[in-house]
Order: sequence, then C-alpha cells, then structure tokens
Amino acid sequence: MQALMRPEPQGELTIERMCALSGVSRAGYYRHFMASAPREAQTGLRSEIQRVSVANHRYGYRRITRELRREGFFVNHKKVLRLMREDNLLCLRRRPFVPATTLSQHEWQVVPNLAHGLTVTGIDQLWVADITYVRLLEEFAYLAIVLDAFSRRVIGWALEGHLRASLAVTALEMALDQRRPGLGGLIHHSDRGVQYACAEYTDILNANNITPSMSRIGNPYDNAKAESFMKTLKQEEVDGRRYRDAAHARNAIGAFIEEVYNRRRLHSALDYRPPVEFEQQLPRPRLAARRASVHTAATSP
Repeated sequence: MQALMRPEPQGELTIERMCALSGVSRAGYYRHFMASAPREAQTGLRSEIQRVSVANHRYGYRRITRELRREGFFVNHKKVLRLMREDNLLCLRRRPFVPATTLSQHEWQVVPNLAHGLTVTGIDQLWVADITYVRLLEEFAYLAIVLDAFSRRVIGWALEGHLRASLAVTALEMALDQRRPGLGGLIHHSDRGVQYACAEYTDILNANNITPSMSRIGNPYDNAKAESFMKTLKQEEVDGRRYRDAAHARNAIGAFIEEVYNRRRLHSALDYRPPVEFEQQLPRPRLAARRASVHTAATSP
C-alpha cells in the first residue's frame, strides 16, 4: 500500500505494476474493465441523448440519432430508441384538428396543375404555398407560407388575424425579396383558394415571370411539401403553446421558422441536414441551367 501512495508522476506506473501492487492478476483487471467500460459508455450516451432531447423536445429517436452522429457519436438508432424508452424520453405529439382555410368556390381563373409528377433538381424551380390556422387564447390567426420545394426552406411567411388576399401577398413578397428570381422557369404551386387565384396575387406572379399552378380538386397530396411543413409546425411549435395574441404568435412562430426550422432542424428528405446548410452545399453555377430546363419541360406542349 505504501508503494501505491508514494507521490509518482502520472503515467509512470504500468498496468502490470499496479496489478502486482494491488494483488490482482492482469486477466482479472481486464475482465473488470470490460465489464464496467460499456456501462460507463452507455451512461455517457444517455447523457447526450437527454441533452439533445431537452434541446429538441419534438425530436423522435431517428432525428436524435442523426444529431448525435453529426456531433461525432457512433450510435445505432435502435439503441437510441431503447434508451429513450427506458428513460421515458418521448417526443410531444400533435392534437388532431384541421379547420377549413381554403375557399375554392370563386369566380377567378383556376390554372392547371403543373407540379404533379414534376421532378425538381435545384432551388427556385418550384415554390409551394399554403395557409393554416393558429389558435390564440380567444380567437384564431392565420399563417401563410411560401416554401422552396427542393430545399424545403421557408422563404416567405406572414401571420395575421384575417384570411384576406393581403396575407398570402405578404408571404409572396417576402419570398421574392429573399430570392429575387429573375431568370424565369419558376413554378408557383398552391391550392385553389381565392387568396391565390385573385388578381392581386396573380398579377405579382405575372410581373415576376412566375408560372402559377394549382392542385387538383380534393387532392391535398398535390401540395404535400407545404402540408408536411404545416404538420411539423403544429407538432414542434404550435401544439402545447398558448399565444396571447397575433403579435405573440408572430414572434414565436417567426423565431421557429427562421432559427429552428430553416437553420437547425434536421430534415430526413435532405439527408438529415437543415435547409440553409443544404442550400449552401449546392453547386451554385448549375442552378440557372436547371431553372431553364424545368421551365421548358413544364411549358412545352
């Protein structure tokens, strides 16, 4: 024992020497090490899973696994799921309620569906737009978004307490200000709602050389990418929140869109990368040619 307690510089005692001084065999030491090391590693992994889960309380086990891999951890999604179940780390779920936000019975022109079957190969080839409700304490507000179908990035949004055309127009103007698409070949897809069919909206599309497209009757899958964003928004931000008024909701949802969804949230369709990061990794010089090719394919007879 005195030999073990002598002040020795760290690292001078070998495992063989420490085993001899402790009266244990090297084989016994390694058996104990192999039994305790996995437990210590699992404890560390549990801590990391809890950290990611607390920071992203709507993440399921797949996204938590991807987040850990991005941070350098080698872990299997099945193990993450098992540890989350053992630690009762369950993501929050949405409440089922879908009110009507689309008024498709109007006298404005309804254009054909150009997005059905279209394969996009770059940004600013297809924008999708949609409107959803947001429950406040005493009333409803409405959120309009414009999303790039290739990168899944929300490039325009607006939240107000009404469903007038100006709501959708504000979101479109934000998208135009961010992207400034000037080469043509861009398709704008939406449902048949009056907000998207009215002259106030279509005049802006025409002035920017954007081709309108609208979903088929009773087929929400035509606008699946926008619907998918709305589902994510409800699950990860809106459900479980109590917004005082439209201003409160606008600040909170705006922060979620710009800081979380666009810049931090991992998207399975983008190989678990955030939209901003995904766009930054695109080969920029080829985008103009891709826009032109998709425009030719969509408008050719």
